Amino acid sequence: MENTEKLSEIVKSSHNIVFFGGAGVSTESGIPDFRSVDGLYSQQWDYPPETILSHTFFMEKTEEFYRFYRAKMLCLDAKPNTAHIKLAELEKEGRLSAVVTQNIDGLHQAAGSKTVYELHGSVLRNYCTKCRKFHDVHAIIDSQGVPKCECGGVIKPDVVLYEESLDDATVNGAVRAIASADTLIIGGTSLNVYPAAGLIRYFKGNNLVIINMSPTQMDKNADLLICDRIGEVFSRI
Repeated sequence: MENTEKLSEIVKSSHNIVFFGGAGVSTESGIPDFRSVDGLYSQQWDYPPETILSHTFFMEKTEEFYRFYRAKMLCLDAKPNTAHIKLAELEKEGRLSAVVTQNIDGLHQAAGSKTVYELHGSVLRNYCTKCRKFHDVHAIIDSQGVPKCECGGVIKPDVVLYEESLDDATVNGAVRAIASADTLIIGGTSLNVYPAAGLIRYFKGNNLVIINMSPTQMDKNADLLICDRIGEVFSRI
């Protein structure tokens, strides 16, 4: 409780909070992460998930990619949890300026957040690799095998696969937000995924808060460290 009170004090005294989040934010909405004991990486497929979710695999075994993608990556029934809702409230109050997320589920926007930098893209957006027309998620779910555009081109999820680069505009926006923040709250991420995790080095503000169930490489730099579920913590501030 003492840590929660400290976090509440930091939030009240801050005017430019940025939240940097990972899979732990979405697991409380029922979306499995990749690296936990019961996450996608521990499940058995013909290929490891990190291989299936690569650019090479998408290009060479597109139908198998979509078999996995439809089964494991689309959690469209998930709803925003306490963390998503609280962050949207803080933005509405003018205390939080941006959310930088590694998640691809769109739950921050569903909760009402307006300024969201999706480092790894979103399953809700898809585009034709031939004509570049954008399609919503129904282009994936309402099709079988490899989804095709009206022009005949293959439709690809607007998510960053292994071997692909992050979107420059998204990264630049996230860097500007983090660099100008007076408080950076890192939540639900082990900070093991690069280059995304490297963006936090741009933070030069007053308060670095880390909320995570397991240790991170930045724990020693934190002004406040809370080992708990992000939703539980946010429900108490």
